[in-house]
Amino acid sequence: MKIINEQPISWHTAFLEAIELELQEYKDILEFLPEFQLSSEPLKIDCVVIKKAENVVIKKNIAAIFREVNLLEYKSPNDYISIADFYKVYGYACLYASIERAPITSLTVTFVESRYPKKLLEHLNRTRGYSVEKTNPGIYTVSGDILPIQIIDSRKLSPEENLWLKGLSNRLDPLALIRIGEAIKRQGKVARVQAYIDTITKANLMALEEAIRMSAAAKSLDEVFERTGLAAKWEARGEAKGRYDIAQQMVHSGFPAETVVSITKLDPEKVKELANTTNQTNQYE
Repeated sequence: MKIINEQPISWHTAFLEAIELELQEYKDILEFLPEFQLSSEPLKIDCVVIKKAENVVIKKNIAAIFREVNLLEYKSPNDYISIADFYKVYGYACLYASIERAPITSLTVTFVESRYPKKLLEHLNRTRGYSVEKTNPGIYTVSGDILPIQIIDSRKLSPEENLWLKGLSNRLDPLALIRIGEAIKRQGKVARVQAYIDTITKANLMALEEAIRMSAAAKSLDEVFERTGLAAKWEARGEAKGRYDIAQQMVHSGFPAETVVSITKLDPEKVKELANTTNQTNQYE
């Protein structure tokens, strides 16, 4: 089956849904305001997350800096956060504090993109005198301003903890799409995921076609491997080499180590070593 797509991809709508999915554990204390309009002029921030209960600690890695009002700016996979973008959004935060009569100390700013923000981080460090610390995989916390600031490289986020933001990509492989699809099924009908689904499928058409072929007759991940493609490669390449190749692909797609061991039957220590090597490689991409 050949899938043809000529429609524009709505990354920002999908981003809002991804943020809500990432923070669904705290849905009762958070309010999400898409494209919050800062004035009568067309000045909009991509997302404002309001924390409705001040005494609740949010342990989610992407929200560790959150205070009462949290401004999020998102760039699609083909875009990036420039130095000019930083100052624009910083200005939005100040404008929000002025218009909404909110204490500046109650705000935070988060930038999300799909690449390492080297130029921006260097500017913040050398020109602004801020300190930058990598506090979690893909998360860079900027200190030295009255506003807590963080910059997130979604490619480097943990697939276990941040499936939704990490999956907001145009570089997914079939295994990643299958994994996201299974997670969406577990969400049930209550989750707002339509824009998210539309976006990642339109952006990853070739991977989608392969994922459809892989899972057409499969009832589980094990059957995906057994029925098509991956399991057959064990014989084609030699069982040991084939299992290692499959494990490598699974680790790269973010599957937990125990799942990789269960599917490939490799020694757990070899899988752990492979995961460590993959993580080290990702740090320099």
